[in-house]
Amino acid sequence: MTQNGAPVHSDGLPIRERRWAVLSVAIGVAMSSLDTAIANTALPAMAAQLHATPADSVWIVNIYQLATVATLLPFAALSEIVSFRRIFIFGLALFTLASLACACAWSLPSLIVARLFQGVGASAVMGINTALLRLIYPSSMMGRGMGTNALVVAVSFAVGPTVASTILSFWSWPWLFAINVPVGTLAFFLARKALPETKRATHKFDALTALYNVGAFGLLILAIGEGAHLSDTRVVALEALGAIVCFILLLRRQAGHQAPMLPVDLFRRPQFALSSATAICAFTAQGLAFVSLPFYFESSLGRSAVETGFLLTPWAVLVAVMAPIAGRLSDRYPVGILAGIGTATLSVGMALLLTMSHQPSTFDICWRMALCGVGFGFFQAPNLRAILSNAPPERSGGASGIVATSRLVGQASGAALVAFCLTMFGRHGEAVALGIGAVFAAAGCVFSLTRIFVSSHGGVAK
Repeated sequence: MTQNGAPVHSDGLPIRERRWAVLSVAIGVAMSSLDTAIANTALPAMAAQLHATPADSVWIVNIYQLATVATLLPFAALSEIVSFRRIFIFGLALFTLASLACACAWSLPSLIVARLFQGVGASAVMGINTALLRLIYPSSMMGRGMGTNALVVAVSFAVGPTVASTILSFWSWPWLFAINVPVGTLAFFLARKALPETKRATHKFDALTALYNVGAFGLLILAIGEGAHLSDTRVVALEALGAIVCFILLLRRQAGHQAPMLPVDLFRRPQFALSSATAICAFTAQGLAFVSLPFYFESSLGRSAVETGFLLTPWAVLVAVMAPIAGRLSDRYPVGILAGIGTATLSVGMALLLTMSHQPSTFDICWRMALCGVGFGFFQAPNLRAILSNAPPERSGGASGIVATSRLVGQASGAALVAFCLTMFGRHGEAVALGIGAVFAAAGCVFSLTRIFVSSHGGVAK
């Protein structure tokens, strides 16, 4: 028995302790994933009440995204040193307190600062949740664990706008954040009781490397976002140049390190690199779909916001159905084939959305959305399993950080591409974005199937 937390076992926790541990992880992941999506829906209401311009209010979303992506890998690296359990609990505490600060914000600057800390807390939760699942589940059930995680992430992201709309129809925007406080408190105490302690690495944490990482990923996301909105070219160029310089400094600083913060050593494993590339492509396709489809349904098809929420539901429902099934299948069949089938199905589904008539029926839309959900749900859990299983146990933190980084960079890139398409192609932008999404999903299929023909260097995905 550890001094704090659940007992440590060589191959997962006993079933009773496992259930409580999974619940605490699932609540943390759901909250941080939901808050990525719900703020977009509430932006107009928040801007009006805080007397902010639409351009300034966008920072309520941007600062959360920047803080999360920029600090994922530093938290993943730190977790290998101080333990996954401690970083996850810290993340829950910070996220919950920051949510309370968001609910009490009296001005736009105060809300932006609170969202910054909320994003840092979300990063600590999302950066290591898959590493924790590797400890919680026995290796024979790893696919099932990844299926549960995939279900929580995908459904939280998909239903975020609907949840936000429901809350806003009864209460004001601060309740979007206040509701996290009791839920986060519950998850905090569950995590303290149920999560296992882990063996700690002996190397030290390098703060300067972490600073370079924050600069590299923060400036990269900033440049992608502002470039997509066709902002001042000189500013975008400076941000891109700053990101390149920080990446160079980061790689030089961590050269020869036994556990680099940006885990380039893991990318030398072909299976790990191809699995990460598959994830980036699939999540970029998802980002393109979920940002462009509301515009398409409401602007082009004339559907209401409530109708749009229901039209997006089949995707989320089928992900919820397929993710656990695909996770269990990944314990028995090659992940390259399973994720390849999933990304191919996603690509076909997004392409079929482009073939609809100018006035499609609800059924015409829903079966295509359901097909996309089947594909995405079938891809995610096996691919998560592949990334984790192709990293050594002692590098679980770094691998988990790459899982979250791939997802968030893909979603941010997808959203930025939608903004670019809408700016460049006007009313045809939504269709162009969906077409680009189908291409990204097809590219993910190619990366996934390539894993079948490429031998792994240490740790082989099934």
